[in-house]
Amino acid sequence: MFIKNALNIKNSILRYALGIFVIFIFTQIGAIPFIVAIFNKVGVEGAAKLDPSNMMTILENSNLTFFYTLLSFFVGFIGFLFVIKFLHNQSFLSVTTSRKSIDYKRILTSFSAISTFIILSTTISFFTSPEEYILQFNLNDFLILVLIAIIFIPIQTSLEEYVFRGYLMQGLGVLFNNKFLPLILTSLSFGFLHFYNPEIMKLGSVLLVHYVATGLFLGIITLMDEGIELALGFHAGNNLLIALIVTADWTVFQTTSIFKYIGEPDLINQSFFTMIVVYPILLLYFSRKYKWGSWKNKLTGKVN
Repeated sequence: MFIKNALNIKNSILRYALGIFVIFIFTQIGAIPFIVAIFNKVGVEGAAKLDPSNMMTILENSNLTFFYTLLSFFVGFIGFLFVIKFLHNQSFLSVTTSRKSIDYKRILTSFSAISTFIILSTTISFFTSPEEYILQFNLNDFLILVLIAIIFIPIQTSLEEYVFRGYLMQGLGVLFNNKFLPLILTSLSFGFLHFYNPEIMKLGSVLLVHYVATGLFLGIITLMDEGIELALGFHAGNNLLIALIVTADWTVFQTTSIFKYIGEPDLINQSFFTMIVVYPILLLYFSRKYKWGSWKNKLTGKVN
């Protein structure tokens, strides 16, 4: 059992609290170059007047901003590795999966599934409302974007999955000796982590429901599959494809993607479609492919 992996490590609640603090500090250290770049651009007084909505465009070079944004996750991931090794004496494998080795085929399967959906939905949207898209493809800028995205986005998404679906799911599971509370708490935490995303500021806090639901979906596939491989592939595929294919002035990733969306955002309807249609279809697909069973016990049962 995946959560049971944490029974064999140093698993006191104080260690987990300290671990989260250490990871947070590392991510803040990783954000220092971005802060310095902003200070150099607009000065201390100008930086003090910035808010999250215009901070992502202040440097003008979107690839540079994209790199700085992801750099904090890279440093944060180093902090995560430090925490599990030296604070918990835990192996990287045991916080990833209950299997004897990491199943990279599962990662690829999930990556391919969500990537296919994003490509299809974007294609349909483009052909039904072409006036809402601008082709902004520039080969040099796009190649730089691809390089940054391929290297750093999997690190960014992996850090979030390891912290929420791995580290905290296991720690809270040991603390409460059940699986349901960790599932709910990590989903809520994951959702509210995105509170300051530009999408939330544009469309309102109702969009938090989408992020919480996404956290719940990722938590369910983690518990049912006894590992975070499917969650890793899904999250990486989602963020990578979005960063490369289409951007908008109100999205968290301001990139030199192929297209720029200039229409009015309809993320609320899109989000509900994703929650009501896409996630259930993926759950059904994964459950049949990997022959999941004992849903009640795996999602709500005792850990030990």
